[in-house]
Amino acid sequence: MIECFPKDHRVTEQLRKCPLGAEINDFVRTIADLGYSPWTIRCQFGLLTNFIRWIQDHDIEISCIDDIITTRFLTESCSKRAIRMGYPKTLRRFLDHLQHQGLIPHPKPVVDDSPLAILQGHYGDYLRRERGLAMVTVSRYWSFIQRFLSERFGDGPINFKELGPQAIDDHLLRHAHESTPKVAQLMVSALRSFFRYLFRYGKTKQDLSTAIPTVPTWRFSDVPKYLRTHEIESILDTCNRRTRVGRRNYAILLLTARLGLRAGEAVAMELNDINWRSGELKVRGKGQFHDRLPLPQDVGEALADYLRNDRPLCSSRRVFIRARAPHRGFRGPTAVSTIVRRAVQKSGLNPPCKGAHLLRHSLATGMLREGASMQEIGELLRHRSVNSTEIYAKVDIEGLRSIARPWPEKGVQNE
Repeated sequence: MIECFPKDHRVTEQLRKCPLGAEINDFVRTIADLGYSPWTIRCQFGLLTNFIRWIQDHDIEISCIDDIITTRFLTESCSKRAIRMGYPKTLRRFLDHLQHQGLIPHPKPVVDDSPLAILQGHYGDYLRRERGLAMVTVSRYWSFIQRFLSERFGDGPINFKELGPQAIDDHLLRHAHESTPKVAQLMVSALRSFFRYLFRYGKTKQDLSTAIPTVPTWRFSDVPKYLRTHEIESILDTCNRRTRVGRRNYAILLLTARLGLRAGEAVAMELNDINWRSGELKVRGKGQFHDRLPLPQDVGEALADYLRNDRPLCSSRRVFIRARAPHRGFRGPTAVSTIVRRAVQKSGLNPPCKGAHLLRHSLATGMLREGASMQEIGELLRHRSVNSTEIYAKVDIEGLRSIARPWPEKGVQNE
């Protein structure tokens, strides 16, 4: 048995008598590798042995174990002892383990053959294969489409031939003002894409995408939200570097503040992306582009400190790992944005934007104030287009003042 039960001979005896003893042993080893504490492992081990004992008492075949059986076990056991919060999840993981071993069949997938589900599948394939959109974009588009269709047709049949420009205008007028201009733009883009798809595959007689109005937005209408250098330092100081989590968060904040990494880029960073010999960092950017950036000394020291002393041992190659079990990489960019947001709140600052992009904007603004050119800023931020960097010219007040023409005084005529 694993190290969690080094001298407990009762565990060995239980596993020897249990019909699924080998599988429970392998499962416990797996969760131990994920970083669960010995106490948690003991609780899960006890749950599984009780579950197997309950199956034997009720003459249930192992091949018949499924979610219904586990739910019944928890319900009947509730009268004897309280159900811990993690018990259903533990049993679900154990069923997955048994399915992977081929001891119980995989559940038959629930096929949704409703017209709306079929439409979602076909439209999603169109966006991914023909338009080359990412899954996250497809999901965002469909949320707008689903709302439009449910409001227009309800639970009745979907008849696209009934759609016309007026129905689209009514929907946009009803929802465009509910959110920011950026969200309204995304809604319009989704609807325009959807009606192009319908027209292309002959579901509508005319291309209704041309009837969708454009959301009025102007480039450079907003000034980038940013913090000054001393404010950035106050955010970094909020990390308790006497703890493992504090040192990990400090390394993440330094990466975003010194190199302008996006939240998703910090999440996706892997161990072999750091070249310690040459002092370079490979960044897995947007559009599957990979770039290399120099690794500043303070960032390198923070990363080395975290990797040597605090990073949990696990099979994941991600640099930043969850502090609590299961030890694996962050699920998505939201985790990094949450770390930044909490640090901003602890610092006592109250900027309009508190996400990870705030530090990226602050880096670009600080470089501009120190005399860096737009090209240098664009190279560090890895912009593919110069237009993406131009917005930072608005925060160069001194530069704008030098090109501003004086206000004409009254009575002075132009020559």
